[in-house]
Amino acid sequence: MDGFETLSEQACFGGVQGFYRHASTSCAGPMRFAVYQPPQAVQGKCPVLYYLAGLTCTEETAAIKAGAQRLAAQFGLVLVMPDTSPRDTGIEGATGDWEFGEGAGFYVDATQAPYAERFNMHRYVVEELPALIARQFPVDLERSGIFGHSMGGHGALTIALRYPERYRSVSAFAPIVAPSQVPWGRKALPKYLGEDRAAWADYDACELVRRQTFAGTILIDQGEADKFLEAQLKPELFDQACAEAGQPLLLRRHPGYDHSYWFISTFMEDHLRHHAKALGLL
Repeated sequence: MDGFETLSEQACFGGVQGFYRHASTSCAGPMRFAVYQPPQAVQGKCPVLYYLAGLTCTEETAAIKAGAQRLAAQFGLVLVMPDTSPRDTGIEGATGDWEFGEGAGFYVDATQAPYAERFNMHRYVVEELPALIARQFPVDLERSGIFGHSMGGHGALTIALRYPERYRSVSAFAPIVAPSQVPWGRKALPKYLGEDRAAWADYDACELVRRQTFAGTILIDQGEADKFLEAQLKPELFDQACAEAGQPLLLRRHPGYDHSYWFISTFMEDHLRHHAKALGLL
């Protein structure tokens, strides 16, 4: 039905780290994703936490670099880590630029040709992937959380703010909080969505939080030695937007930490605890 296939599975902290592929309708082609099943999954359904990776990353990046499995096994969390875009699209202009196209789907549903058929990562993450996960893995979709890094942090924040009823928790590492106002977003959003800034606002966390707050506290960690901090990330804009909207936000700044997975792995335990608590595991 969905062309689901197992690419590999390995034992990991008493559970299973697997990599999978299926035929996606949202992205009109094959999509890959990773799933970590904790040992508790053998006994029954577990809460599920989606991790959205950043620019240039794949479904393997967080699974290999983030160091999340040990704590996921301890808490009983299923981790789902999709790829960041469709691949091998054959679309001119979709490769060769690390800030746009393949590996840089920005978690939007494109409306502009030639990207509209394949680049629908928003719909993929919100609708298609959870339905597939529920069919193939022992997950409790009523207890779902979402987090991510950089472009993926942007994806996690915007998705949680647009669908607060679907997620009990949200957090981000060094997210792009205002793509409408920074070079990464101003480069990608017109190509995917056109020049109408009203369409951009649907994928801008600073704009969204002013429309709809999230029930829980949003956790954000940001390294102060991040080379993208001033030009691309601008967490102070989201801090201000949350204050104006009355949205609880825990924004933590960390001297000496950059944008890498050394930063993410350092604070991954705090994020998993944040989600485990909200999902009723602590």
